[in-house]
Amino acid sequence: MAVVECPSCNKKISDKAKSCQHCDFNLGNASAEDIARQQDLRKYLKKQSIQTQSMVAMLLFVAGFGFMYWGGSAQQDLQYKLAVAVTIIGFVWYIVNRVRLVFLKRSD
Repeated sequence: MAVVECPSCNKKISDKAKSCQHCDFNLGNASAEDIARQQDLRKYLKKQSIQTQSMVAMLLFVAGFGFMYWGGSAQQDLQYKLAVAVTIIGFVWYIVNRVRLVFLKRSD
């Protein structure tokens, strides 16, 4: 009895199993086209998740930048330092997500 990955959820299951115990994907009646479609759906959902995270990171960057320059606080204030921190976190998070998207597209 070998252990294989479920085409739907990528978790380890027995090769003798008729369906995945984690996501209930029916392996017994699944054709190669069904498995390929399920894997494409998983990649699409991963891509959408990364793009959503990129949008949140961009919003953090813009909000931090806005508070930094139009917040009306001096550079010694806590609000200014928090705005700089949020700007940096948003920028780094955005760059990391863009790199993740590039690697995801290259894996296709």
